[in-house]
Amino acid sequence: MSEEKTRVEFDAPKSLVERIDTVAEVLDIPRTQLLIDAIENKLDELANEETFRRRLSNAYYDGRTDYDTVETILGREEAMRLKFLRESIDQSSAIPELKDDLPSDDSFYDGGVCRQE
Repeated sequence: MSEEKTRVEFDAPKSLVERIDTVAEVLDIPRTQLLIDAIENKLDELANEETFRRRLSNAYYDGRTDYDTVETILGREEAMRLKFLRESIDQSSAIPELKDDLPSDDSFYDGGVCRQE
C-alpha cells in the first residue's frame, strides 16, 4: 500500500540543484528520490543524536509536540517510555492534608498530643 504523497516546493541555490541532478544522474534515480532518501537519512541521523532526542523530549513534555510525532521520529518503544515518564511527572504528589488546625506548641508539648509514657 502506497503512502499518500504531499507536494513540497522550495527554493534552493542553483549550484546545489546542479549537484543533486549530477548525483541523481550518476545513480540513475529521479531527483525526487534522491531528495527523499537524503531527507530520510538526515531524519534517521537526528533521531540517534542525543541532543536532538533531548530537544524532542522537552518539546513533548512541554506540549509543543504530540505522541504521534514522537512515535514517528523515535519509534513506538521510545515514545511509550516518554509517555509514561510524562504521565508520572504530571501526577501531583500526594501531600497529606490535616483535618483540623495544627495544635499550639503548648498543647503539643505539654498536652496530650505528644505524651511519653
